[in-house]
Amino acid sequence: MNQRIGIDVGGTNTDAVLVDANGVVGAIKSPTTADVISGVRQALTELIDSVGPSARQVDSAMIGTTHFVNAVVQRKGLNKIAALRVTLPGSASLPPLVDWPKDLAKVVNGGSYYISGGNEFDGQPVVPLDEDAVVKAAQSIRNSGITSVGITASFSPLSSACEDRVAEIIANECPGIRITCSHALGRIGLLERENATLLNAALLDLAANTTDAFRKALDDVGITAPLYITLNDGTVTSAELARKFPVYCFASGPTNSMRGAAFLSGLDDAIVCDVGGTTADIGCLVNGFPREANNVVEVGGVRTLFRMPDLISIGIGGGTIVRESPLSVGPESVGFRLLKEARVFGGSQLTLTDVAVASGLMDVGDKTLVSDIPETLIADALAMAHQKISVTVDQIKTDSQDVPMIAVGGGAPLIPEKIPGISVVHRVPFHGVANAVGAAIAQISGEADQVFQDFTRDDALAAALEIAVENAVKSGADRQSIKTIEMEDLPIAYLPGHAIRARVRVVGDIATSTEDS
Repeated sequence: MNQRIGIDVGGTNTDAVLVDANGVVGAIKSPTTADVISGVRQALTELIDSVGPSARQVDSAMIGTTHFVNAVVQRKGLNKIAALRVTLPGSASLPPLVDWPKDLAKVVNGGSYYISGGNEFDGQPVVPLDEDAVVKAAQSIRNSGITSVGITASFSPLSSACEDRVAEIIANECPGIRITCSHALGRIGLLERENATLLNAALLDLAANTTDAFRKALDDVGITAPLYITLNDGTVTSAELARKFPVYCFASGPTNSMRGAAFLSGLDDAIVCDVGGTTADIGCLVNGFPREANNVVEVGGVRTLFRMPDLISIGIGGGTIVRESPLSVGPESVGFRLLKEARVFGGSQLTLTDVAVASGLMDVGDKTLVSDIPETLIADALAMAHQKISVTVDQIKTDSQDVPMIAVGGGAPLIPEKIPGISVVHRVPFHGVANAVGAAIAQISGEADQVFQDFTRDDALAAALEIAVENAVKSGADRQSIKTIEMEDLPIAYLPGHAIRARVRVVGDIATSTEDS
């Protein structure tokens, strides 16, 4: 592996690391700033000061950000969208955005349009596509000033031809409009796939601004390497693709930590507990990658169905507020204000960092400032935090066998040594910046998830593998390095003929200019 810089922007800290084939060369933890970008610039500057000017000569820079999921949760930075649903004469009773929180729907709703067309469950057209209706919808969208549109056709993962034709017509009628097609994002399940599509369409302004700002932060410190953005599955994509599909970056922070934990520990299968400044994220490593959620995932109150890690997050972190009477630990946190508000740093707010320092688990700030905390309060607060972690570990496990755990994150000392169901807790070097390490080592992925009819099982899996490999190569992976990390098939009894849903995921190293030639 060539030299890379990995950056992870968390709610409390922005971490930056320099990694090469031998491991971590240098690491920096810097407070996240309110505008985020100046914090990234500061972390990069400190990293270059720490390891020397050679850090500017890296081959690539990877950034993981919470920008996009925070925008949905906080209802900020979203652009208005038009929703085009190609399903008539069916699926008209539940309109687009029907199950969204009202405050979020109000922010993004720029009108809905219903078009005759789409596919049946066997991939055949329901009715011919009403192209005249698409043209009229496109003209209305253009006149309304909407610049982003989401297109969803019934069963488009089986055949994308309908959505592709609608997108072609809209692009001709509305030059410069941004188009998101549902078959590029979701799986079988109309409303959830449509929701993911519309969320993506609503984030495109923010995605463009964010990637431009990250690029400028790199340029400002003299780093000209290509920029990659980390994704939900522990891999990366080019900044250009991240501008098109920002929803794939929603859970990149926790997945970065899990990939970093695998790299730092040498373990491919384990529970990972990442304790940051605001939350503890607990999940499972399988073959070195986060186990994927196989059910509907809610983001900001919106039901979606696309690849997301199977994680449970709890309000336990270094900035978690501890209250004495009655005793409570979290879920409130001081977040990125930790260095100002925690008692060990001269503030007045009692946090888990103060408790950890007073107990000897951590050595930061001024220990004398927490010497007056009663021992019973220290013991009780730690016991409550440990209990919450133990309960969550039990929830994330899928069987009763004891398994190893990897403790990472700046708040890793808060993880107890003994946890029911855990065989051993591994403490790794650079645990505090595991998220940035995971970003730095990330590979590029490709996925295929679709239904094949009249295929044998082996032929369906082979066809899905070919599609996944091509998707990875299109995203910038070196074809020779690609390996399969997940492959499954599911016969579908309710479809006519012999129908198989095949799902394959592959990963590969980033293709360099030398490899391309």
